[in-house]
Amino acid sequence: MPEEELSRQPLPYRMAPRTLDEYVGQEHIVGKGKLLRRMIEADRLSSVILFGPPGTGKTALARVIANSTTSKFRSLNAVTSGVSDIKAVIEDARNPLLSEGKKTVLFIDEIHRFNKLQQDALLPFVEDGTIVLVGATTENPFFEVNKALVSRSTVLQLHSLTDENICTILRNAVEDKERGYGLTDVRISDDTLKKMAGLSGGDARNSLKALELAVITTAPDKEGAINITDEVISDCMQKRTVLFDKDGESHYDNISAMIKSMRGSDPDAAILYLARALEGGEDIEFLARRILICAAEDVGLANPNALLIASAAYQAAAAVGMPEARIPLAEACITVASSPKSNAAYLAIDKALSDVRSSDTGSVPMHLRNAPAKGMEDLGYSVGYKYPHDFPGHIVKQEYMPDASKGRKYYEPTDIGYEKRIAEYLSYVEKEINKND
Repeated sequence: MPEEELSRQPLPYRMAPRTLDEYVGQEHIVGKGKLLRRMIEADRLSSVILFGPPGTGKTALARVIANSTTSKFRSLNAVTSGVSDIKAVIEDARNPLLSEGKKTVLFIDEIHRFNKLQQDALLPFVEDGTIVLVGATTENPFFEVNKALVSRSTVLQLHSLTDENICTILRNAVEDKERGYGLTDVRISDDTLKKMAGLSGGDARNSLKALELAVITTAPDKEGAINITDEVISDCMQKRTVLFDKDGESHYDNISAMIKSMRGSDPDAAILYLARALEGGEDIEFLARRILICAAEDVGLANPNALLIASAAYQAAAAVGMPEARIPLAEACITVASSPKSNAAYLAIDKALSDVRSSDTGSVPMHLRNAPAKGMEDLGYSVGYKYPHDFPGHIVKQEYMPDASKGRKYYEPTDIGYEKRIAEYLSYVEKEINKND
C-alpha cells in the first residue's frame, strides 16, 4: 500500500499484525507449538471459530492467516453480506480456473449476525471442504452459531489482552517507522503507557485509537516533540472501558458470578459484579430481583431479615432510579452476601411440589376443614379441631398431615443463624406433643 494511502488509515488498522511474529497476546492458541500456530505455519488450516471480547485480535488473526496461506482468501462481514454473497464465494471456490486448484479460506467477521438460513447455507460447503471457514464473533458460538457449524469447526476462545500485551502494542505503534509514529517525535513514558493499558479494558483497538487521538490533538513543544502525558491520556480515554454487554454473554456471566459470590458469602466479589453490571447499564430492577431471589433461596430463614432488606431495596431502587439506586442495591447485595446461609426453605417447597406432582398426597383431614355453612359440621367438617391457644404453651397434639402423607418431612432446619432457633423451637414442640404419649 502506498505510504500516503497507508497514512490515511486509522492507526489500529495500520498496526494490525502481518505475521505471527508481530502478533501480540493469545499465547494459549498462537504461542510456540500451540494448535492454531501449527495450523497456520503448516498452511493446513481447518475450519475455526474465534470468539472473544472486542479488540482481542480476532480480525488481526484473520489478516495473519490471509498473509500466510497459499489458499485463496476471501472475507465477508455478516452485517453487510447475505446468502447471495456466500453463494458467489462458493461458486468461485468450485471454479477450477478462479480457484487455481487451491483451497478457499473464507473469513466471516461477526458470524453470529448471520441468521439461521445464512448459516445453513455455509454448512454443506464447510462439511465437504469446498471452503475452510474462519469465523469471528464477540458472542459465545455455542449459543449464537448453528450447532452443526460449530461441531464442524474448532472453537478457539480469545481472552482480554493483559496490560503487558497492551503496553507492547502501544510501544510498537510509537516506534514503528512505517505504520506508526517512529518518524514523529512522540514522547510517552512507560508509566503513562501502563495507565493507557489499565483504561483499555484489554481492548487493543481502543488503546490504539486513544493513542492516535492523543498524538493528533497534542501540539508539539518548542523542540517539535509531542509529549503524551497522563492528563492527555485521561482526556482521550475518559474512563476505563467496561467489558459488559447487557444483551450478550457477559450479561449472563456477570450475573451468575454475582449470585454465586453472594451465595458463597463473599461481599467484596458480589459488590464488584454489581458495580460492573450497573456501569454496563444493566436494568436495576433485574438486579434487584436477582438479589431478592438469592435472599430467599440461599439465605432463607438463617436470616429472615435479608429478604425484608432485599424487598425494600427493590422498591427503593425502582422508586429513585439511577444513580441513587446503586445505594440500596449495594446494601441488599452486601446483606445477602454477609448473612448466614440456609436453603432449607427452598428444598422444602421443591420436595413438597415434587410429591404433589408425582403422587396422591391425600385429602385435607376433616378436623382441619372449614365449616362456613350450617349443616357442614353435621358432616364432620371442622369437628374435633383443637385450637392451640387454648392449651399450655400454645401447643396441642393433633394430626395436620393428610393420611396419605403422614410422616413426610419437608422442612429440615439447619443449625445456622436464626434457623438454629427455629430448629430448637420445633424440637421443643415435638417434645411437648410427645411427652404424654
